Amino acid sequence: MRLRIQRATWPHNALILTDTPRPHCPDCDGVGGTEHHYGDPETGEYAGTNWEPCTCWNEHRRWTLLPLPRRPRWLRRRTNYRDPWGPAGYSDEPPF
Repeated sequence: MRLRIQRATWPHNALILTDTPRPHCPDCDGVGGTEHHYGDPETGEYAGTNWEPCTCWNEHRRWTLLPLPRRPRWLRRRTNYRDPWGPAGYSDEPPF
C-alpha cells in the first residue's frame, strides 16, 4: 500500500489518507486505470470514455484523518466585491 495525504472537499472539508496506484504497474503505467473511448454505433462519432480501474490499487480505500473547519462567515468572499482596477471599477487608468 502506498499512502498519501490529500484534501477532500466532499461531503465536507477534511484531510484524508488515500492509497495510490503502483508507479511501475505494467497494466496501467502508474495511472491507476485504463481509458476506453467509444463512439456512437450509428454515426461512428466520439460519444464518451469509460474508465476501468486497475487491480494495483483501490480508489475507494481512504480514511479521514482530520476534519477541517469551515471559514468563518466574516472571512468568506462576498459576491458583490468589485475590483477597483478592473474594467467595472472606478478607474480604467494605470495606478501611477
